Amino acid sequence: MVIRKALTDDVPLLALLFEAYREFYQQPPDPEAAVVFLQERIAGRESEIFVAENERGELVGFVQLYPLFSSTRMKRLWLLNDLYVSPAQRGKGISVMLIDAAKDLCRQTGSAGMLLETAKTNDIGNQLYPRTGFTLDSEHNYYSWEVE
Repeated sequence: MVIRKALTDDVPLLALLFEAYREFYQQPPDPEAAVVFLQERIAGRESEIFVAENERGELVGFVQLYPLFSSTRMKRLWLLNDLYVSPAQRGKGISVMLIDAAKDLCRQTGSAGMLLETAKTNDIGNQLYPRTGFTLDSEHNYYSWEVE
C-alpha cells in the first residue's frame, strides 16, 4: 500500500471514492460535480488530499484536509474534513496510514495540529480517532450556521 499526495490525474478514480464517502453521509449522488469539486480543490491548492493506492494501482482510500489558522496560537491548523476507505479494504490499517500522512503534513507545515468533526453515530470513526492520538474535546461547544 502506498500513501501519496493526490494528483490531477487521480481525480476520475478519486471521485468514485468521494461519491461513496458522500453517500455515507446521505448526500445525493452527483458524479460530475464531484469531479469538478476535486479538480478545483487540487488545482487551486485549496486542500491537501492523500490517497491510498494498492499494489494494482487502484485507489482504495483518501483523506482531505483544509487549511485553517489559529489566531491565539498564531499558527496554521488543518481541518481533517474527509476520511474514507472502501469497505472491501477496511480493517487493514489504511485509515491509520492516511491519518499518519495527515500528521506528517502538520509537522512539515509547522502547524499547531489538526481538528476534525464526526457524527456521534460514527462508531468506527469514534473508535479510530482516539486510537490515533486525537482527543475528544468535551470542554467546548460546537456551533454551526447555514445559509438558507
